Amino acid sequence: QVQLVESGGGLVQPGGSLRLTCAFSGSTFAFYVMGWYRQARGKERELVATISSGGGANYADSVKGRFTISRDHGKNTAYLQMNSLKSEDTAVYYCNALHISRTQDYWGQGTQVTVSS
Repeated sequence: QVQLVESGGGLVQPGGSLRLTCAFSGSTFAFYVMGWYRQARGKERELVATISSGGGANYADSVKGRFTISRDHGKNTAYLQMNSLKSEDTAVYYCNALHISRTQDYWGQGTQVTVSS
């Protein structure tokens, strides 16, 4: 059973940076597309970024140029580096692992990111 554990959220001022970490266990990391999603209060969950096993990344338009997704196969970990944070980035951020067959899909528990002065 895949388990995902996020960490790295917190309170940061506008313009600041945070790095989120997602620790993956329970299966073969390379068989999964890793993604970060977020859900702001009162809004639907939305895609932030995804990264394939080979390192190909995709981003939501709202975070392009500010956020960077990466993964470390040696550590079975995915990351989301968030720079130039804005108040509208405030949300609970969730890690997702999608098997390449698209038949298995797992979520972490979420980590709160609050951007405020």
